[in-house]
Formats: sequence, structure tokens, C-alpha cells
Amino acid sequence: MDNTVTWFEIATDDPEGAQAFYGGLFGWAFTADEGPIDYRMIGYPGAERPGGGLFNTKGEFPAHAIFHVQVADVEAACAKSESLGGKVITKVIDDGAGTDFAYLRDTSGSVFGIFHRR
Repeated sequence: MDNTVTWFEIATDDPEGAQAFYGGLFGWAFTADEGPIDYRMIGYPGAERPGGGLFNTKGEFPAHAIFHVQVADVEAACAKSESLGGKVITKVIDDGAGTDFAYLRDTSGSVFGIFHRR
């Protein structure tokens, strides 16, 4: 559903360590995504589908743990964010796997993500 938090992401240059930590702490299970990057789907015990992902940054991005909001149009949401005083940090339209996404910074400096799956 648009404009709701529907995904979270943990990004690290040590995905095996993160899997061991979060798997041990919460009982989460990890399965490799078939996309072009090292992305692992995170499943909860008893859940029917993944609720988040673990991204191997390979040292190219800072480590982070953030939420993602599903939107109808990433370009429009980025423009609206900027009009409200937010900042677009990174925007990718068509990641090669059918997803548009962006990382934004709100007016207090917090980072969050938006996405649209085509």
C-alpha cells in the first residue's frame, strides 16, 4: 500500500556477521535475492514473506538500518520532499530489477528510503 512503511533494510560490509547477530537475536532467516547485487531477504519466524533486506555494501556505502516507504512515484515523492525542506541523497530510477528507489534526509537529518516496484 502506498505511503506506508513496508520494508526495512540493514546495510553492512559484513553481511555474514549481521546475519549471525540478527538471526541469533531475533530468529530471522536470510535467503539470497536473485537480483544484480548481494541482497539477502530477511524473513521472520512464522511470516509468509520477507519483511526486510540485508544489503552487502562492500564498503561502498555507510552502514545503516533504515525503514522504507512504498510510494506511487519516486520522482514525485523526491520533489515533494525537497519542497518540504528534505534532501535527496541518492535516487535510482530503474535499478535493473524493476524497482525505483531513493534515500532521503528529513528536515531533522534522519535518513529513510522510498521505493516503487514496477
